[in-house]
Amino acid sequence: MSDELHFLSRAVAAGKLSRRDFLGRAAALGVGAALANTMLSGAARAQAPQKGGALKMGLVGGESTNSLDPAQFLTQVPQNFGSTWGELLVLQSPEDGTAQPVLAESWDASDDAAEWSFKIRKGVTFHNGKDLTPEDVAQTIRRHSDEKTKSAALGVLGDINEVVVDGDNVVFKLKRGNADLPLLLTDYHLIIQPNGGFDDPTAGIGTGPYKVEVNEPGVRHMSVKYDGYWRDDVGHVDSVEVIVMNDTTARMAALQSGQVHIINRVEPKTVGLLKRAPGVVVVNVPSKGHYIFPMFCNTAPFDNADLRMALKLAVDREQMVQQIMQGYASIGNDFPISKSYALYPEGIEQRTYDPDKAKFHFEKSGHSGPILLRTSDVAFPGAVDAAQLFQQQAAKAGIQLQVQREPGDGYWTEVWNKQPFCASYWGGRPTQDSMYSTAYITGADWNDTRFFNEKFDKIILDARAELDNAKRTELYREAAMIVRDDGGLILPMFNDFIDAHREEVQGWVLDPNHETSNLRAATRVWLKQG
Repeated sequence: MSDELHFLSRAVAAGKLSRRDFLGRAAALGVGAALANTMLSGAARAQAPQKGGALKMGLVGGESTNSLDPAQFLTQVPQNFGSTWGELLVLQSPEDGTAQPVLAESWDASDDAAEWSFKIRKGVTFHNGKDLTPEDVAQTIRRHSDEKTKSAALGVLGDINEVVVDGDNVVFKLKRGNADLPLLLTDYHLIIQPNGGFDDPTAGIGTGPYKVEVNEPGVRHMSVKYDGYWRDDVGHVDSVEVIVMNDTTARMAALQSGQVHIINRVEPKTVGLLKRAPGVVVVNVPSKGHYIFPMFCNTAPFDNADLRMALKLAVDREQMVQQIMQGYASIGNDFPISKSYALYPEGIEQRTYDPDKAKFHFEKSGHSGPILLRTSDVAFPGAVDAAQLFQQQAAKAGIQLQVQREPGDGYWTEVWNKQPFCASYWGGRPTQDSMYSTAYITGADWNDTRFFNEKFDKIILDARAELDNAKRTELYREAAMIVRDDGGLILPMFNDFIDAHREEVQGWVLDPNHETSNLRAATRVWLKQG
């Protein structure tokens, strides 16, 4: 059994066998999913990397308004491109989700987890030739945690009271204990910049394996090998070009023709077609990511609790998972925590499709007339079809949804978090605390449901400081129930991350922490030569 699975895991790493087929064979042989996934990741890394070549990625999620300022990263193109030129203090492991050292060599905490000390790595230089110092790290975190910042990381850094440099270390003094701090620092916005980015946050200068060569927002971006990079286990190709391809058909055609090596956001309905295409490998991994329809709780008609409940009951999640996602997803329950998270709140009743109850709450709300739901191809794979299916499901409850298809360019700046009801997605976060702190507590910049609840806020703060896991789990259960029943989140499904690449792309690491191998495919893979 062991020899067979090791052989098959190497076949997956080489792009000759799909992950799903491997896991199916592993299950047949009595091997659990956790061990099977570990074998896959190990096999990918066990291959000897080849150096050289020009890697090209065709990605959805690029707009003309994109910036090189990490604080403003919102969509997949700047996120993926940013990981080529920038680095974090720590990174979340693809195997077990623990925090792994990057620019921080090590760290330790006080007994109450209210003070953390991170030792900063020496011998690292920025692309401008300047040595990385603890002060650069401290300034980066100060910029993102300042109350006046526009950084989307503020929600997870709000408990930082003071950042102090102590020799080779950076010390974080918190308002209350937080056992999750190292994982919070894996937020993709927290790229370490010279002087924290205070001088020029859009300069695109970092410590990553590549330096910025071309920056054409909404069109393409390119980074080239940085000769002074401090590691030799990542950054194998000579250059990385990220081409904006928001159109699904264009991305698929570009991959099949060999114009690009990697694409993201493969639509589930096209997986079968791509799998049959010569030279193409489809990779998927279950995730914390989720596809949603957020409602503004403070904006009519969604400020009415009965109307919100009517819409939550008017979506058939099982049909959406099967018809839109082709099974590449699991059913959601209107709170943003999947079973992939530690301390998952077990036993919460699954919300089901109930047109009669939906009609009851809709009539009780007193609302009449159509409800506008905005969607776009860039919201998530199949978002337009999902909105139209939701429209059909809601009609059975007497609810008229008016679906409006929006253009991709500008969707994330003019529609999401601006309009009161739309299709959207979240990639998930390392911990429950970071997910709730980024999008649900009062004052969070990315609170896309305008959910403001003092009791909920207190629960999240209490859970953050609670070191007893049993008590913490119960607090998170209470928080989930509040979001599920009172909030503005309609969460039909937790999606698999589905990407695809050419056969010559080697060393792909299956990483459930974000799409495109936790946004790091460009630095992890290499191109098979010859």
